[in-house]
Amino acid sequence: MIKKLTEEDFAVLRGPLESGRQSPNSLATTLILGIFLQALIFYLTYYVAAEYTVYPNVDTIFKIHFWLTAAFILLSLLFGIPTVFKMHEKFQYFLSIVVSQNLSVLIYLAALFMLGEEEGASIESLLSFTWITLLIGALLFISTFTRFFVLLKKGHYRKGTRADELRGKFETTSYIPIAIIGGIGLVFLIQFVMKMGSSDFFDTLMFVFLPLAIFYTMIFVLPEQLVMLYCKFRFKSFNFDERGYLYTSASTNREHGKVIKQK
Repeated sequence: MIKKLTEEDFAVLRGPLESGRQSPNSLATTLILGIFLQALIFYLTYYVAAEYTVYPNVDTIFKIHFWLTAAFILLSLLFGIPTVFKMHEKFQYFLSIVVSQNLSVLIYLAALFMLGEEEGASIESLLSFTWITLLIGALLFISTFTRFFVLLKKGHYRKGTRADELRGKFETTSYIPIAIIGGIGLVFLIQFVMKMGSSDFFDTLMFVFLPLAIFYTMIFVLPEQLVMLYCKFRFKSFNFDERGYLYTSASTNREHGKVIKQK
């Protein structure tokens, strides 16, 4: 059904591209910074948070995650080079999504490993907590993606329309189902962690719920990132030319053509 939508239906999403925040040069800088962040958080996750954890299969998770992170770091270094990312802009954007999600997964795993150091922690309780948090993440992704698609169909991402001007107002009410899911999930997780024997609420907040909040935030923005990637493949106006300038949209070309005809 998304194929029925036109370029104008996605126009507002060009904002970060027009401002330069998500230009290939900006993404290259982000990827280079991501190299150091991934290395640092990987070390903290597996050599600090996982040092005394009872979380199951840590060694296996470490081996798989090590090679994946190493591949992401090498690709980030490669796509930080102008001659490379100018030729493969779409893959660079895809890589930026993968790197950002990998950082959130590392932080998420660190929270799980920290829970595994609690006195009342057991393998069964940790696995149950993992499945619960992943289920909440899946529900959050589905609800966010559904909300995003509904707004697209209603024309809230069209530029210059009344719907565009009122989009912020309508989006506020559309967050209600997501907020309900998040609120119920948060209450349930707090009760679950407390039953595992974590008595220090401040430590629990800092080392468990803050990382989980970051993890869920990245899931929340993932649908928009994926739609942006889709737009890059479908519409030329979501890409940059070799000189680093954003291609003009079809609507802009039509308006320019009308001006010429009037003259």
